Amino acid sequence: MSVPESEFMAQINANTRTTILLCLGALGLASVMGVLTSRWIVRPILRLNQASKAMASGNLDQAVENIGIQELNVLANSFNHMAGQLHESFTALEKSNQELEHRVEERTSELKTALSELQRSQSQVIQSEKMSSLGQLVAGVAHEINNPVNFIHGNLVYTQEYAENLLKFVQLYQQHYPNPAPEIQIAAEEIDLEFLQKDLLKMLSSMKMGTDRIREIVLSLRNFSRMDEAELKPVDIHEGINSTLLILQHRLKNTPERPPIEVIEDYGSLPLVECYAGQLNQVFMNILTNAIDALLLARNCPESSQKQPAITISTEVTDRNSAIIRIADSGPGMSTEVLHKIFDPFFTTKPVGSGTGLGLSISHSIVVSSHGGKLTCVSAPGEGSEFVIEIPIAPRQVL
Repeated sequence: MSVPESEFMAQINANTRTTILLCLGALGLASVMGVLTSRWIVRPILRLNQASKAMASGNLDQAVENIGIQELNVLANSFNHMAGQLHESFTALEKSNQELEHRVEERTSELKTALSELQRSQSQVIQSEKMSSLGQLVAGVAHEINNPVNFIHGNLVYTQEYAENLLKFVQLYQQHYPNPAPEIQIAAEEIDLEFLQKDLLKMLSSMKMGTDRIREIVLSLRNFSRMDEAELKPVDIHEGINSTLLILQHRLKNTPERPPIEVIEDYGSLPLVECYAGQLNQVFMNILTNAIDALLLARNCPESSQKQPAITISTEVTDRNSAIIRIADSGPGMSTEVLHKIFDPFFTTKPVGSGTGLGLSISHSIVVSSHGGKLTCVSAPGEGSEFVIEIPIAPRQVL
């Protein structure tokens, strides 16, 4: 039996084409499924990679969602746990860093305060030792001068009395013997007896005035030093101011370079004030010295050179049972910036070698810490400066 080749091969070719088409369809389907499967698997891995990069850049708030693949879910859970642990660790580290910075700031502030207190204490010790040495020197000099001056002053009274008696005796002799012997007459002319009789009593009176002045200076030195008054005692404030002015008298007088500095005393009626007299005199000395220095500086300021250099001291009692001492000068004044620093230790506007910057700082400490009072300053450029000291009249407990 024979079959034509075309009919026999037609069925085979049809089956072959069908097989090829089925293979191509299966390949395309497998390719599509492969692509979808790869995307399904790769996408969470990419998200995990992106989250890792974000964490590496500092963004710790990262989390990966779970998917249907168990192995990837385990990896995502491990990543999320690690991200949470890192977030908690960095949060705790940031908190610890903030606490550490806060502690460092507190410690730095404490160290600054301690350094400021140390500088203030150091300045007080230096100034106290200096004033103690000065007080001992002044008291010693005053004591050594006081003894011979008292001896001279006491004997001058008898010397004047003796001289008056001798002059009366000479006058009586001249009345009864108007024509003395030539030798006596020659001696009287040589010594100028007539002038001697007139000038001797004047000379003794001048010597007595001189010893009175020396005694006043010695008393002022003793009052200023107050070496025997280390406790709170009732003190006459005006006496302390006058003693300080007497010590500074040589700086107030006129010189070839400048006119005299006028001191205007406007004293009120002050009772005795409970205070440390020596320390308060030190405050008066510092403020008055600065006022004199400011007035000397005013010679170079055109707006102040026309003013009469003057220091005004006024006292009064307030309704708060306190004594107010105002010391004002007609100097050049101070700027706001300088005014805010005048009580700082070691701050000075004087030339190098002319000031230590301790005077006003020590004065503020004495008034505020030792006496429970207030020390303020009012000043403006071209308007002079005024220091206001307020001291409680009645004793109070101070630190």
